Amino acid sequence: MGDVINLRQARKARARADKDRLAQGNRVKFGRTKAERLAQSAEEERRNRKIEGARRENRPDNCCNIGDE
Repeated sequence: MGDVINLRQARKARARADKDRLAQGNRVKFGRTKAERLAQSAEEERRNRKIEGARRENRPDNCCNIGDE
């Protein structure tokens, strides 16, 4: 005769195994290496510095009103 098992525990164990298998597939499919993450971070930082360097300073509202006198 077979061993007695708790069906609730078996069902939960199977669900965990399925979830782990799906997570492993997603890590392979969507994951990035540390080098890729660092490269993207450096690229974003470079772009932000370039944009901030080209940003104009805010002027007072009344300095450029020509013809609205």
